[in-house]
Order: sequence, then structure tokens, then C-alpha cells
Amino acid sequence: MFALVFAVFDVETVFLYPWAMTFDILGVSVFIEAFIFVLILIVGLVYSWQKGALEWS
Repeated sequence: MFALVFAVFDVETVFLYPWAMTFDILGVSVFIEAFIFVLILIVGLVYSWQKGALEWS
């Protein structure tokens, strides 16, 4: 389960790279969308942490 959670968050952080590279072209609206995306990732991480998915057993 730990590896699955890691893979999900690792793959989703790859989506942040294009936003970071084109931030000056795309503007503030894309920054707000990226912030919402990261906020959703943080909520998922906290949920996984509370459920014990990050614990080695």
C-alpha cells in the first residue's frame, strides 16, 4: 500500500512541472489551478496518513 500511495503522488507531481515551466506565459489563473491541485494532493496525503497507509507493517 505504501508503494501505491508513493506512486500516485509521485506521478501527480510530474504534472506540476509543465505548470512551473510556463508560469510566466500562462499567468495567475494557472497558478490558482495549480494551487488547488496541490491542495487536493495534500488532502489525499493527510487522508492516507490518517488511515495508516503510510505505516510499515
